[in-house]
Amino acid sequence: MEGINIIVSIVERGRGTAMQKLYKKNSVFLHTQCPGKGTATSEIMDILGLGSSEKDIVLSYAETGTARQLMRQLDNELRGAVDTSGIVFDLRLSGMNNLTAAAIDYHAQQGKRGNGGEPPMEKGTSSLILVTCVRGSADQIMATAKEHGARGGTIIKARWSGMEELERGYDLELTPERDIVAIVVPNDKRQAIMEAVNENHGLRTAEQAAVCSIPIEQLVRL
Repeated sequence: MEGINIIVSIVERGRGTAMQKLYKKNSVFLHTQCPGKGTATSEIMDILGLGSSEKDIVLSYAETGTARQLMRQLDNELRGAVDTSGIVFDLRLSGMNNLTAAAIDYHAQQGKRGNGGEPPMEKGTSSLILVTCVRGSADQIMATAKEHGARGGTIIKARWSGMEELERGYDLELTPERDIVAIVVPNDKRQAIMEAVNENHGLRTAEQAAVCSIPIEQLVRL
């Protein structure tokens, strides 16, 4: 097996199941779905005709070759196959438990096809910035990110755990209820956005933000 990728699909609320059905037809069978919320205001969504800011986030796991094939198809013949706007990108995983990886590899071999066609235009040019911050402070994070070139993001509700050592080691009192702000940005804007978010909203501020980034393999806008 050449590796495992995770395909992240951020689509309109209620369209996540349709994306999973489409992926199943293309040899991608293992999914996790959770709710999210876009950062654009409802007025902007209405003006742009983008529908609700409520999102389905689908995390799909596939053998690397299968993921590349699916991304190519989403950028070509499968574009518009699911009636939704959104974004799809994939990330390379560095590890996974053996039984799950074996199941993914089995399905990949069952549905193996040729890898013809050109890769998506945005291959390897973007990063995913993840910011965990105090619940309710995502708007401040996004305002700072937009000042430095970000276009928008998706908010996921979360809870921070295992932070006792960090609190003791750095004399912090961290709030466990969290928002995760996921922002896809061009690589040339990544560093400036991360530095600005950390400087203005870092762990010693009211927003208590922690920031990291992951390189995106391929990106398709639906």
